[in-house]
Amino acid sequence: MRITLVSVATALYCLIGVHGDLQPQKDFDLQRFAGKWYRVGLAYDSTGFAPYRDKLRVSMGTVTPQTNGNVNLTMWSQSASGCRSKLYTYEKTATPGAFTYFSTRHNKVKDITVVETNYNQYALVMKHKNMDREYTQVALYGRSQKMKPDVLQKFRDFASSQGFPRDSIVTPTLTENCPASKHQTRQTS
Repeated sequence: MRITLVSVATALYCLIGVHGDLQPQKDFDLQRFAGKWYRVGLAYDSTGFAPYRDKLRVSMGTVTPQTNGNVNLTMWSQSASGCRSKLYTYEKTATPGAFTYFSTRHNKVKDITVVETNYNQYALVMKHKNMDREYTQVALYGRSQKMKPDVLQKFRDFASSQGFPRDSIVTPTLTENCPASKHQTRQTS
């Protein structure tokens, strides 16, 4: 009986520790975080996404702080029909570095947490929502499309520590500069 209780307590501690105590970057500075970022890593274990993992390309985004503390994120990605953009509005919370946004795709509010950043090279960001199942993504953003091996390893280690299987941790293929394309389509998400 004692072994069973210890096992259950340990399992609960691990489950709570994976997402429950996740804190944003200490002393997060939104103004320093603003600007151009490339999504150069993604950990996502959705079965619907699995067939597309090898097709994922680096995408570019621009973080624009608003006067009310919210953030607009414009993400561009290359598709067969050209360069496409999506606009996301992240609403501030009481905790700097933690935001929420409404996902039109899932029709739910999701949490965004800037877990770690050095502002001039990389940022680890977690998107999380508990729906029918737990929905979590970890993204690695870089100020350039190419990252140092130690930063890529930090991303992989962090994603693994959050319970992502190795095959769901992806480093996308480099892509041509987008939004340099002449044909741009804008979507709101």
